[in-house]
Amino acid sequence: MYARLRKSLESKSFFLFGPRGTGKSTWVKQHFPAAVYLDLLNSSIYNELLATPARLESFIPRNATQVVVIDEVQRIPDLLNEVHRLIETRHQIFVLTGSSARSIRRRGINLLAGRALTRSMFPLTTSELGADFDLRLFLRYGGLPSVYNEPTSKEYLASYVSTCLREEVQQEGLTRNLGAFSRFLEAASFSQGQALNVAAVSRECAVERKVVEHYFGILHDLLLCYRLPVFSKRAKRKVVTHQKFYFFDVGVYQTLRPRGPLDVVAEIDGPALETLFLQELLAYNSYYDLGYTVYFWRTRADVEVDFIVYGEKGLLAFEVKLATQLRREDEKGLKLFLQDYPMAKGYLVYCGEHVRHEDNITVLPIEQCLARLPELLQNP
Repeated sequence: MYARLRKSLESKSFFLFGPRGTGKSTWVKQHFPAAVYLDLLNSSIYNELLATPARLESFIPRNATQVVVIDEVQRIPDLLNEVHRLIETRHQIFVLTGSSARSIRRRGINLLAGRALTRSMFPLTTSELGADFDLRLFLRYGGLPSVYNEPTSKEYLASYVSTCLREEVQQEGLTRNLGAFSRFLEAASFSQGQALNVAAVSRECAVERKVVEHYFGILHDLLLCYRLPVFSKRAKRKVVTHQKFYFFDVGVYQTLRPRGPLDVVAEIDGPALETLFLQELLAYNSYYDLGYTVYFWRTRADVEVDFIVYGEKGLLAFEVKLATQLRREDEKGLKLFLQDYPMAKGYLVYCGEHVRHEDNITVLPIEQCLARLPELLQNP
Protein backbone atom coordinates (compact mmCIF):
# COMPACT_ATOMS: atom_id res chain seq x y z
CA MET A 1 0.00 0.00 0.00
CA TYR A 2 1.46 3.33 -1.08
CA ALA A 3 0.44 6.52 0.73
CA ARG A 4 -1.15 8.79 -1.88
CA LEU A 5 -0.64 12.54 -1.98
CA ARG A 6 -4.31 13.15 -2.77
CA LYS A 7 -5.73 15.10 0.18
CA SER A 8 -8.94 13.96 1.84
CA LEU A 9 -11.99 16.20 2.10
CA GLU A 10 -14.20 15.58 5.12
CA SER A 11 -16.75 18.40 5.02
CA LYS A 12 -17.58 18.88 1.35
CA SER A 13 -18.99 16.62 -1.37
CA PHE A 14 -16.64 16.02 -4.27
CA PHE A 15 -16.14 14.15 -7.51
CA LEU A 16 -12.96 12.09 -7.79
CA PHE A 17 -12.15 11.46 -11.44
CA GLY A 18 -9.35 9.34 -12.85
CA PRO A 19 -8.74 6.55 -15.35
CA ARG A 20 -9.46 3.00 -14.26
CA GLY A 21 -6.67 1.46 -12.26
CA THR A 22 -5.28 4.66 -10.75
CA GLY A 23 -6.42 3.69 -7.24
CA LYS A 24 -9.57 5.76 -6.68
CA SER A 25 -11.56 3.00 -4.96
CA THR A 26 -8.63 1.94 -2.78
CA TRP A 27 -8.00 5.53 -1.72
CA VAL A 28 -11.67 6.16 -0.91
CA LYS A 29 -11.96 2.98 1.17
CA GLN A 30 -8.81 3.90 3.07
CA HIS A 31 -9.90 7.47 3.83
CA PHE A 32 -13.60 6.78 4.45
CA PRO A 33 -13.70 3.35 6.11
CA ALA A 34 -17.09 3.97 7.76
CA ALA A 35 -18.77 5.28 4.60
CA VAL A 36 -21.94 3.94 3.05
CA TYR A 37 -20.33 2.40 -0.03
CA LEU A 38 -22.32 1.88 -3.25
CA ASP A 39 -20.35 0.22 -6.05
CA LEU A 40 -22.14 0.59 -9.37
CA LEU A 41 -20.04 -2.24 -10.79
CA ASN A 42 -22.10 -4.46 -8.46
CA SER A 43 -24.85 -5.67 -10.77
CA SER A 44 -27.62 -5.85 -8.15
CA ILE A 45 -27.02 -2.30 -6.90
CA TYR A 46 -26.61 -1.06 -10.45
CA ASN A 47 -29.81 -2.63 -11.72
CA GLU A 48 -31.90 -1.37 -8.80
CA LEU A 49 -30.66 2.22 -9.00
CA LEU A 50 -30.75 2.27 -12.78
CA ALA A 51 -34.43 1.30 -12.69
CA THR A 52 -35.32 3.77 -9.93
CA PRO A 53 -32.67 6.39 -9.03
CA ALA A 54 -34.97 7.68 -6.26
CA ARG A 55 -34.15 4.51 -4.29
CA LEU A 56 -30.74 5.99 -3.52
CA GLU A 57 -32.12 7.50 -0.30
CA SER A 58 -33.19 4.04 0.93
CA PHE A 59 -29.52 2.92 0.92
CA ILE A 60 -28.59 5.68 3.38
CA PRO A 61 -29.47 5.27 7.08
CA ARG A 62 -31.70 8.01 8.52
CA ASN A 63 -29.75 10.71 10.35
CA ALA A 64 -26.55 9.27 8.87
CA THR A 65 -23.45 11.28 9.63
CA GLN A 66 -21.03 9.23 7.56
CA VAL A 67 -20.01 9.98 3.99
CA VAL A 68 -21.82 8.22 1.13
CA VAL A 69 -19.51 6.90 -1.60
CA ILE A 70 -20.88 6.16 -5.07
CA ASP A 71 -18.20 4.35 -7.08
CA GLU A 72 -18.27 4.63 -10.89
CA VAL A 73 -21.10 7.16 -10.74
CA GLN A 74 -20.91 7.78 -14.50
CA ARG A 75 -22.75 4.49 -15.02
CA ILE A 76 -26.01 6.12 -13.82
CA PRO A 77 -25.81 9.87 -14.48
CA ASP A 78 -29.44 10.34 -13.40
CA LEU A 79 -28.35 9.59 -9.83
CA LEU A 80 -26.94 13.10 -9.73
CA ASN A 81 -30.46 14.48 -9.47
CA GLU A 82 -30.93 12.51 -6.26
CA VAL A 83 -27.46 13.41 -5.02
CA HIS A 84 -28.28 17.06 -5.58
CA ARG A 85 -31.55 16.73 -3.65
CA LEU A 86 -29.94 14.91 -0.70
CA ILE A 87 -27.14 17.47 -0.45
CA GLU A 88 -29.78 20.19 -0.28
CA THR A 89 -32.35 18.52 2.01
CA ARG A 90 -30.19 16.32 4.26
CA HIS A 91 -26.83 18.09 3.96
CA GLN A 92 -25.43 14.70 3.03
CA ILE A 93 -21.78 14.51 2.02
CA PHE A 94 -21.03 12.44 -1.09
CA VAL A 95 -17.83 11.16 -2.64
CA LEU A 96 -18.53 10.40 -6.30
CA THR A 97 -15.84 8.51 -8.19
CA GLY A 98 -15.73 8.12 -11.95
CA SER A 99 -13.46 6.82 -14.69
CA SER A 100 -15.30 8.71 -17.42
CA ALA A 101 -16.46 12.30 -17.49
CA ARG A 102 -18.44 11.86 -20.71
CA SER A 103 -21.92 10.91 -19.55
CA ILE A 104 -21.70 12.99 -16.37
CA ARG A 105 -20.72 16.10 -18.29
CA ARG A 106 -23.42 15.45 -20.84
CA ARG A 107 -26.25 14.73 -18.42
CA GLY A 108 -25.90 16.33 -15.06
CA ILE A 109 -22.62 17.63 -13.66
CA ASN A 110 -23.92 21.22 -13.77
CA LEU A 111 -26.63 20.22 -11.27
CA LEU A 112 -23.93 20.06 -8.63
CA ALA A 113 -22.11 23.26 -9.57
CA GLY A 114 -20.95 24.86 -6.36
CA ARG A 115 -22.14 21.92 -4.27
CA ALA A 116 -19.40 19.43 -5.12
CA LEU A 117 -15.75 20.03 -5.82
CA THR A 118 -13.87 18.22 -8.57
CA ARG A 119 -10.67 16.34 -7.81
CA SER A 120 -8.47 14.00 -9.86
CA MET A 121 -6.46 10.84 -9.23
CA PHE A 122 -3.32 10.13 -11.25
CA PRO A 123 -0.97 7.17 -11.57
CA LEU A 124 1.57 6.83 -8.78
CA THR A 125 4.13 9.61 -8.57
CA THR A 126 7.81 9.03 -7.96
CA SER A 127 7.51 10.50 -4.45
CA GLU A 128 4.61 8.16 -3.63
CA LEU A 129 6.71 5.20 -4.76
CA GLY A 130 9.62 6.35 -2.61
CA ALA A 131 12.36 3.71 -2.44
CA ASP A 132 10.45 1.52 -4.92
CA PHE A 133 10.94 4.05 -7.71
CA ASP A 134 13.22 2.77 -10.46
CA LEU A 135 13.55 5.10 -13.45
CA ARG A 136 14.21 2.32 -15.96
CA LEU A 137 11.23 0.26 -14.82
CA PHE A 138 8.92 3.28 -14.59
CA LEU A 139 9.76 4.27 -18.16
CA ARG A 140 8.77 0.78 -19.30
CA TYR A 141 5.77 -0.02 -17.09
CA GLY A 142 4.49 3.33 -15.82
CA GLY A 143 2.76 4.22 -12.57
CA LEU A 144 -0.53 2.32 -12.38
CA PRO A 145 -0.62 0.90 -8.82
CA SER A 146 -1.35 -2.70 -9.90
CA VAL A 147 1.87 -2.73 -11.91
CA TYR A 148 3.62 -2.94 -8.53
CA ASN A 149 1.33 -5.68 -7.19
CA GLU A 150 0.94 -8.01 -10.18
CA PRO A 151 3.60 -10.68 -10.73
CA THR A 152 3.97 -9.77 -14.42
CA SER A 153 3.71 -6.07 -15.22
CA LYS A 154 3.74 -6.59 -18.98
CA GLU A 155 0.79 -8.98 -18.89
CA TYR A 156 -1.16 -6.69 -16.55
CA LEU A 157 -0.72 -3.72 -18.91
CA ALA A 158 -1.79 -5.80 -21.92
CA SER A 159 -4.88 -6.85 -19.98
CA TYR A 160 -5.50 -3.25 -18.89
CA VAL A 161 -5.52 -1.99 -22.47
CA SER A 162 -7.84 -4.83 -23.48
CA THR A 163 -10.15 -4.11 -20.53
CA CYS A 164 -10.41 -0.44 -21.43
CA LEU A 165 -11.44 -1.44 -24.92
CA ARG A 166 -13.91 -4.10 -23.86
CA GLU A 167 -15.49 -2.51 -20.79
CA GLU A 168 -15.15 1.25 -21.12
CA VAL A 169 -15.68 1.71 -24.85
CA GLN A 170 -18.35 -0.94 -25.27
CA GLN A 171 -20.06 -0.11 -21.99
CA GLU A 172 -20.66 3.49 -22.98
CA GLY A 173 -21.61 2.54 -26.54
CA LEU A 174 -18.94 4.86 -27.93
CA THR A 175 -18.11 2.76 -30.97
CA ARG A 176 -19.21 -0.55 -32.44
CA ASN A 177 -16.09 -1.07 -34.51
CA LEU A 178 -13.52 -2.17 -31.95
CA GLY A 179 -11.18 -3.33 -34.69
CA ALA A 180 -10.92 0.16 -36.14
CA PHE A 181 -10.57 1.62 -32.66
CA SER A 182 -7.72 -0.80 -31.88
CA ARG A 183 -5.90 0.26 -35.07
CA PHE A 184 -6.47 3.87 -34.07
CA LEU A 185 -4.91 3.34 -30.63
CA GLU A 186 -1.81 1.85 -32.21
CA ALA A 187 -1.55 4.69 -34.73
CA ALA A 188 -2.13 7.29 -32.01
CA SER A 189 0.82 5.91 -30.03
CA PHE A 190 3.14 7.27 -32.75
CA SER A 191 1.81 10.75 -31.90
CA GLN A 192 2.99 10.55 -28.29
CA GLY A 193 4.72 13.82 -27.43
CA GLN A 194 3.99 15.25 -30.87
CA ALA A 195 1.83 18.08 -32.17
CA LEU A 196 -1.29 16.20 -33.11
CA ASN A 197 -1.89 15.62 -36.83
CA VAL A 198 -5.32 14.00 -37.11
CA ALA A 199 -5.03 13.57 -40.88
CA ALA A 200 -1.80 11.59 -40.50
CA VAL A 201 -3.33 9.32 -37.85
CA SER A 202 -6.34 8.82 -40.11
CA ARG A 203 -4.14 7.68 -43.00
CA GLU A 204 -2.10 5.40 -40.75
CA CYS A 205 -5.06 3.48 -39.35
CA ALA A 206 -7.20 3.66 -42.53
CA VAL A 207 -10.13 5.31 -40.73
CA GLU A 208 -11.98 8.43 -41.86
CA ARG A 209 -10.76 11.68 -40.39
CA LYS A 210 -14.08 12.53 -38.72
CA VAL A 211 -14.10 9.11 -37.06
CA VAL A 212 -10.53 9.60 -35.84
CA GLU A 213 -11.49 12.97 -34.37
CA HIS A 214 -14.34 11.19 -32.59
CA TYR A 215 -11.92 8.54 -31.31
CA PHE A 216 -9.61 11.19 -29.87
CA GLY A 217 -12.67 12.64 -28.16
CA ILE A 218 -13.36 9.21 -26.66
CA LEU A 219 -9.83 9.04 -25.23
CA HIS A 220 -10.27 12.49 -23.72
CA ASP A 221 -13.67 11.67 -22.23
CA LEU A 222 -12.36 8.41 -20.74
CA LEU A 223 -9.46 10.36 -19.19
CA LEU A 224 -6.95 8.26 -21.15
CA CYS A 225 -5.02 11.11 -22.75
CA TYR A 226 -3.85 14.68 -22.34
CA ARG A 227 -3.88 17.29 -25.08
CA LEU A 228 -1.64 20.24 -24.24
CA PRO A 229 -2.38 23.63 -25.81
CA VAL A 230 0.41 25.81 -27.17
CA PHE A 231 1.52 28.69 -24.94
CA SER A 232 0.75 31.87 -26.86
CA LYS A 233 0.19 34.52 -24.18
CA ARG A 234 1.68 37.83 -25.38
CA ALA A 235 3.53 35.91 -28.07
CA LYS A 236 6.36 37.82 -29.75
CA ARG A 237 6.71 35.34 -32.60
CA LYS A 238 4.40 33.02 -34.53
CA VAL A 239 3.63 29.72 -32.82
CA VAL A 240 1.92 26.54 -33.99
CA THR A 241 -1.77 25.97 -33.34
CA HIS A 242 -1.95 22.17 -33.01
CA GLN A 243 -2.22 20.61 -29.57
CA LYS A 244 0.36 18.15 -28.25
CA PHE A 245 -0.83 14.62 -27.47
CA TYR A 246 0.06 12.17 -24.68
CA PHE A 247 -1.50 8.98 -23.37
CA PHE A 248 -2.04 9.44 -19.64
CA ASP A 249 0.47 6.83 -18.45
CA VAL A 250 3.87 5.90 -19.78
CA GLY A 251 3.22 2.17 -19.29
CA VAL A 252 0.01 2.35 -21.32
CA TYR A 253 1.87 4.21 -24.06
CA GLN A 254 4.66 1.62 -24.11
CA THR A 255 2.10 -1.19 -24.32
CA LEU A 256 0.29 0.38 -27.27
CA ARG A 257 3.44 1.44 -29.16
CA PRO A 258 4.48 -1.22 -31.71
CA ARG A 259 8.16 -2.10 -31.88
CA GLY A 260 10.14 -3.37 -34.81
CA PRO A 261 13.71 -3.72 -36.11
CA LEU A 262 13.55 -0.28 -37.76
CA ASP A 263 12.60 1.55 -34.57
CA VAL A 264 15.15 3.85 -32.97
CA VAL A 265 15.19 3.55 -29.16
CA ALA A 266 15.13 7.32 -28.70
CA GLU A 267 11.95 7.57 -30.80
CA ILE A 268 10.15 5.47 -28.17
CA ASP A 269 11.97 6.26 -24.94
CA GLY A 270 12.19 10.02 -25.56
CA PRO A 271 8.39 10.45 -25.53
CA ALA A 272 8.26 7.99 -22.61
CA LEU A 273 10.50 10.24 -20.52
CA GLU A 274 8.39 13.27 -21.43
CA THR A 275 5.25 11.34 -20.43
CA LEU A 276 6.74 10.48 -17.04
CA PHE A 277 7.58 14.13 -16.46
CA LEU A 278 4.13 15.29 -17.54
CA GLN A 279 2.46 12.78 -15.19
CA GLU A 280 4.42 14.29 -12.33
CA LEU A 281 3.60 17.89 -13.30
CA LEU A 282 -0.12 17.23 -13.55
CA ALA A 283 -0.31 15.16 -10.37
CA TYR A 284 1.53 17.65 -8.15
CA ASN A 285 -0.41 20.55 -9.64
CA SER A 286 -3.66 18.81 -8.70
CA TYR A 287 -2.68 17.32 -5.34
CA TYR A 288 -1.20 20.57 -4.02
CA ASP A 289 -3.96 22.75 -5.57
CA LEU A 290 -1.37 24.93 -7.31
CA GLY A 291 -3.67 26.22 -10.04
CA TYR A 292 -1.21 25.97 -12.93
CA THR A 293 -2.07 25.23 -16.54
CA VAL A 294 0.44 23.08 -18.45
CA TYR A 295 1.26 24.06 -22.04
CA PHE A 296 4.00 23.46 -24.58
CA TRP A 297 5.71 26.05 -26.80
CA ARG A 298 6.68 25.68 -30.42
CA THR A 299 7.41 28.34 -33.00
CA ARG A 300 6.55 28.07 -36.67
CA ALA A 301 10.30 27.49 -37.17
CA ASP A 302 10.00 24.30 -35.04
CA VAL A 303 11.86 25.63 -32.03
CA GLU A 304 10.22 23.97 -29.02
CA VAL A 305 10.05 23.78 -25.23
CA ASP A 306 8.39 20.62 -23.94
CA PHE A 307 6.39 22.00 -21.01
CA ILE A 308 5.38 25.50 -19.98
CA VAL A 309 3.80 25.76 -16.51
CA TYR A 310 1.84 28.98 -16.04
CA GLY A 311 -0.29 30.33 -13.21
CA GLU A 312 -0.55 32.92 -10.48
CA LYS A 313 2.53 31.49 -8.80
CA GLY A 314 4.75 32.05 -11.81
CA LEU A 315 6.02 30.86 -15.18
CA LEU A 316 8.32 27.86 -15.56
CA ALA A 317 9.73 26.21 -18.67
CA PHE A 318 10.99 22.60 -18.76
CA GLU A 319 12.87 20.93 -21.59
CA VAL A 320 13.27 17.15 -21.09
CA LYS A 321 16.05 15.22 -22.83
CA LEU A 322 16.79 11.49 -22.90
CA ALA A 323 20.49 12.15 -23.50
CA THR A 324 23.19 11.60 -20.87
CA GLN A 325 25.41 14.21 -22.53
CA LEU A 326 24.02 17.57 -23.57
CA ARG A 327 24.76 19.45 -26.77
CA ARG A 328 24.67 23.20 -27.23
CA GLU A 329 21.53 22.98 -29.40
CA ASP A 330 19.65 21.26 -26.56
CA GLU A 331 19.29 24.66 -24.90
CA LYS A 332 18.08 26.45 -28.03
CA GLY A 333 14.36 26.27 -27.27
CA LEU A 334 14.73 27.37 -23.66
CA LYS A 335 17.02 30.27 -24.56
CA LEU A 336 14.63 31.55 -27.19
CA PHE A 337 11.64 31.20 -24.85
CA LEU A 338 13.47 33.03 -22.06
CA GLN A 339 14.32 35.84 -24.47
CA ASP A 340 10.59 36.32 -25.05
CA TYR A 341 9.63 35.70 -21.41
CA PRO A 342 12.58 36.86 -19.24
CA MET A 343 10.48 36.54 -16.08
CA ALA A 344 10.29 32.74 -16.54
CA LYS A 345 12.53 30.17 -14.90
CA GLY A 346 14.07 27.64 -17.25
CA TYR A 347 15.07 24.04 -16.50
CA LEU A 348 16.86 21.61 -18.78
CA VAL A 349 16.25 18.08 -17.49
CA TYR A 350 18.41 15.21 -18.76
CA CYS A 351 19.62 11.70 -17.95
CA GLY A 352 23.12 12.73 -16.97
CA GLU A 353 24.64 13.19 -13.51
CA HIS A 354 25.67 16.80 -13.06
CA VAL A 355 23.85 19.95 -11.97
CA ARG A 356 24.83 23.09 -13.84
CA HIS A 357 23.72 26.70 -13.96
CA GLU A 358 24.09 28.41 -17.30
CA ASP A 359 22.85 32.00 -17.50
CA ASN A 360 19.18 31.74 -16.45
CA ILE A 361 18.87 27.99 -17.17
CA THR A 362 19.28 25.32 -14.47
CA VAL A 363 20.44 21.93 -15.75
CA LEU A 364 19.19 19.05 -13.57
CA PRO A 365 19.53 15.25 -13.73
CA ILE A 366 16.08 13.71 -14.19
CA GLU A 367 15.89 11.88 -10.85
CA GLN A 368 17.07 14.92 -8.93
CA CYS A 369 14.56 17.10 -10.74
CA LEU A 370 11.71 14.67 -10.01
CA ALA A 371 12.63 14.70 -6.32
CA ARG A 372 12.65 18.51 -6.27
CA LEU A 373 9.64 19.05 -8.54
CA PRO A 374 7.03 19.67 -5.78
CA GLU A 375 9.32 22.33 -4.30
CA LEU A 376 10.01 23.94 -7.70
CA LEU A 377 6.31 24.17 -8.43
CA GLN A 378 5.28 25.43 -5.00
CA ASN A 379 8.09 27.99 -4.74
CA PRO A 380 8.95 29.05 -8.28
